[in-house]
Amino acid sequence: MKDSYDIIVIGAGAAGMSAASYASRAGRDCLVLEMAAPGGQLMFIDQIENYPGSAATSGFALAQAMEEQAEGFGVEFAYAEASSLRKENGRFIVTADGREISALAVILAMGARHRHLDVPGEAEYEGRGVSYCATCDGPFFKGGNVAVVGGGDTALTDAVYLSRLCSSVTLIHRRNEFRAQKALQDKVRQCANIRIMTPHTVQAITGDGTRVTGLTLDDGSTVSCDGVFIFTGILPNSQLAEGLASMDEAHFIRTDSSMRTDVEGLYAAGDIRTTPFRQVVTACSDGAVAAHMADEYISSLR
Repeated sequence: MKDSYDIIVIGAGAAGMSAASYASRAGRDCLVLEMAAPGGQLMFIDQIENYPGSAATSGFALAQAMEEQAEGFGVEFAYAEASSLRKENGRFIVTADGREISALAVILAMGARHRHLDVPGEAEYEGRGVSYCATCDGPFFKGGNVAVVGGGDTALTDAVYLSRLCSSVTLIHRRNEFRAQKALQDKVRQCANIRIMTPHTVQAITGDGTRVTGLTLDDGSTVSCDGVFIFTGILPNSQLAEGLASMDEAHFIRTDSSMRTDVEGLYAAGDIRTTPFRQVVTACSDGAVAAHMADEYISSLR
């Protein structure tokens, strides 16, 4: 890792790796900072069926292919956590693991994290029956009974995945209508071992002191289960840009259609920004646009 680059991309999910690939192919010296493993939310997707031109594949496989492609274009990856970001004398200064690195442009692609229910028992039984990743933990419940909480694409996709492993899946959503794509809703309704309970909210997660044993719902009814998978939305990992870039009320970073923030030379791509649709394909598109605009911005400086 050098002291300066043309472009620093923070985050190695689909948006970040797409941005890095386009930046490097444009001839820009590009560094990707990632605190964990490349892939971001891709690593938690069992199967992706709607990525254009690609047969159904796992999120892990797609992430691995993106990383290898980016490295082939000359992108440098560094496994370090970015702890601060500022603009000084026309350059951005990123502090990562105590070291300062500068760049002419920065692309924020830190993605988002799972929203919690914040109900009794959730924290107590996390990792002991409470999960936020079906592909990570689903196999532990093979042949058992589980609940899925949520009504979006992830909730329904993972309910279908779990139905292939578990004896029964109870899908709980706070509204009568799901937010997920119709194709996913149809898949759920075709699964004989998925029971739909709407409109309901989870009031408590119960257990025997060791493992989850059930849920208590808003009407006082209970659901017996061995585990509960929670997919009730995401929160942006935008803390690094607090006080620097403009954000909406939920702390997603505001950009224009060119991924530009209100700070010249600073871009945001993927799940971290305000957008009406969050998918792998839109994240990749965001990353490509951000890299193109960053390249044009750097050219305008010289």
